[in-house]
Amino acid sequence: MAERLYLDHAATTPTRPEAIAAVVEGMARWANPSSPHAEGRAARRMLEDARTRIAAALGWRHEVILTSGASEAIALALGRAKGVRIAVSPTEHDAVLRAAGDAERLPVDATGQVALPDPSGERRLFAIQAANSETGVLQPLDTLATEIRARGDLLFADCAQSAGKLPLPDADLIAVSAHKLGGPPGIGALLVRDFAALEPTGGQEQGYRGGTENLPGVLGFSAALEAPRDWLEQATEWRATLDAAVIAEGGEVVAGEAPRLATIAAYRMPGVASAAQLIRFDGSGIAVSAGSACSSGSLKPSHVLGAMGWETQAAREVVRVSFGWNTRAEDVSRFAVAWTAIAREARARAA
Repeated sequence: MAERLYLDHAATTPTRPEAIAAVVEGMARWANPSSPHAEGRAARRMLEDARTRIAAALGWRHEVILTSGASEAIALALGRAKGVRIAVSPTEHDAVLRAAGDAERLPVDATGQVALPDPSGERRLFAIQAANSETGVLQPLDTLATEIRARGDLLFADCAQSAGKLPLPDADLIAVSAHKLGGPPGIGALLVRDFAALEPTGGQEQGYRGGTENLPGVLGFSAALEAPRDWLEQATEWRATLDAAVIAEGGEVVAGEAPRLATIAAYRMPGVASAAQLIRFDGSGIAVSAGSACSSGSLKPSHVLGAMGWETQAAREVVRVSFGWNTRAEDVSRFAVAWTAIAREARARAA
């Protein structure tokens, strides 16, 4: 049997060896970093060193609140922002939409890119992701940030997919996640330009997040960020290879004309339901998904594609492919061959 092929890195990517080694070190030397004794002080030094390394690897010169992941960072940012009305893109990750509740929805075009509404006279916190987790579409966040700051508003960016792959945007609040870039699960951060934007509640993390700090996870996070990322240079070529193969067989590249993160692509196979495709790919030893891991088990059509104007039937024929640090060129070719075979069989049955 062929080796299993994993192309669902946007859901989670395998933990890098460097991160595993760092977690093991943290487990071996672990003590509560908030304890006043020598062991606790040593753990605190390791924690703060890792925090500094995380900020440096991301190119962030401001505050870092360590969290249990991007979802907690999102909830903290949207739930604790002071004196603002929240406005969100309708293509945001489910974690953002849940945290935002009935907040104002921003208009998007057919590629999912956001247009800012007119100023309202009320200070807003705009929640706009850097890269969409289902389509890979990139938002022009630096351009948007300039306009948002000129208004006196704030920008929160979900960078769970883009952190460690692209430079961070010029945002006021940024959510990042370790397990999307080869770190361990259960650790992430909220990057904060100015603590004055958030309401503290007491506890650890300078009063912004209670709970014992996850030292092994933080060490793994920093190690993953510092690991080589030369594989990213090949990702654009890999995606172009898949785009061409899909189009050649009558498929459709979702938002193919929009700027996209090189590691994520979404493809429609006309006439073949996503669920049927996933079964076929899985049977061929290939792991892909039908969208965000938080919603791919649902029978509901993608809210991302819906916001982009896709009809329900077409949206139910889309699968997502995503690359990671251990993806190889032959993996991409293998998926292209499998996609072509399934598409040709479907056309033969329909003839």
